[in-house]
Parts: sequence; structure tokens; C-alpha cells
Amino acid sequence: MMAVLARILARYVSGALVAYGVIDPGLGREMALDPDLALLIGTTLGALAEAGYALALRFGWQR
Repeated sequence: MMAVLARILARYVSGALVAYGVIDPGLGREMALDPDLALLIGTTLGALAEAGYALALRFGWQR
């Protein structure tokens, strides 16, 4: 499931970067379709979620 969300996120980010002229369309297409980039984004999102949960436990923010 995380890989699917990461792939969708990569498509939106690459589309925005192409639309604003930051990167060329060829690179944006590669970013949107690269499974290694999707894995990297998915891993990063998972790590951020776990870090947020750890902070919530430490500071008593969880319910």
C-alpha cells in the first residue's frame, strides 16, 4: 500500500516540478515511473510516520 501512495506522490511532485519549469518533461516522466524512487519515497514516508509516533509517545500527545 505504501508503494502505491509513494508512486502517486511521485507523479504529483514530478508534475508540479515540470509545470513550474524546474525540471524538463523527460526527467519528470522518469521520476513518475521509477520504482526505485517510489521505494525511496515510501520508505521515507514510513520513517516519518514512525518518528512522529515516537515523538507523540515521548511527549504524551497520543490518545
